[in-house]
Amino acid sequence: MLHPSRLATGMLAGVAAALVGGAWQVVTRQSTTTTIAPPDLAILRYGIAALVLLALLLRTGLLPRGMPRRLLAGMVIGAGLPFGLIAMTRTMFAPTAHMGVLMAGASPLFAAVFAWVLWRERPDRWRTLGLACMALGVALLGSKFGTAGHAGAWRGDLMFLLAAALWAGFTLSFRQSGLGAWQGAALVNAWSTLLLLPWLGWLGSEIHLFDAPVRDLLWQALWQGVLAGLLGLWFFAATIARLGAARAAAFGAPAPVVSALGGWWWLGDRLTAVDALAVASAVLGVALASRGIPGRGDVPRQ
Repeated sequence: MLHPSRLATGMLAGVAAALVGGAWQVVTRQSTTTTIAPPDLAILRYGIAALVLLALLLRTGLLPRGMPRRLLAGMVIGAGLPFGLIAMTRTMFAPTAHMGVLMAGASPLFAAVFAWVLWRERPDRWRTLGLACMALGVALLGSKFGTAGHAGAWRGDLMFLLAAALWAGFTLSFRQSGLGAWQGAALVNAWSTLLLLPWLGWLGSEIHLFDAPVRDLLWQALWQGVLAGLLGLWFFAATIARLGAARAAAFGAPAPVVSALGGWWWLGDRLTAVDALAVASAVLGVALASRGIPGRGDVPRQ
């Protein structure tokens, strides 16, 4: 049985992780539809985090000894620059409620499929039920009822599904890598920053990061590089350490709620009845699926 103080700190960290994740989606959409474009956000998101974690990277190395290169590639593609650009660019076309449901709901679906194909891991009944609820939420947004209130949202929705698949690839690659959370973050951000350099050279004059208002620039630097890139990861890692992986996964459930309500309140995104039903379905699915995640990660570290 968990000590009350350990349970309390784990729950607080889990709530904080969900708030950061959901709010990041709102803040990113606010930026990409106003003053700062996705390529500029990528500089802040990966460059700042890479600099902060540089000392750790120097100890880990860009190519950790004994780590298969395919796992490193899966981590960088799944959570690094390719994932970030796809997710951030598509926020211009679809509301945050869609991003929250598709990212939180579809990613576990892809992960379950990948795990079954690669390792024949079969989910138990609780996880199967949860995955079914997530699939229902995704299907609702993809139906004619889900797209009726958001003209052109399908362009963003398809890319959110691709981003969810990439994130699932990162999740499985990281699980197999044997790295710590901060080591993984250092590698993903460092490699993403290196990938940014030739890409920025190709874009050339299309980069307008410092043309944005100083207030917007500082606001996005705080959210992209510090809160989402560093603290959000720390909060989630702390939740896993105190509560175990299965319980920590349940705290992903509030993220779609935060993104949907935040987009409606702050950005004026239309929130339809189908959006609300899809969010509820995704939240229930994540909560149910978290009860059926087996493995050593379910045991809190002492």
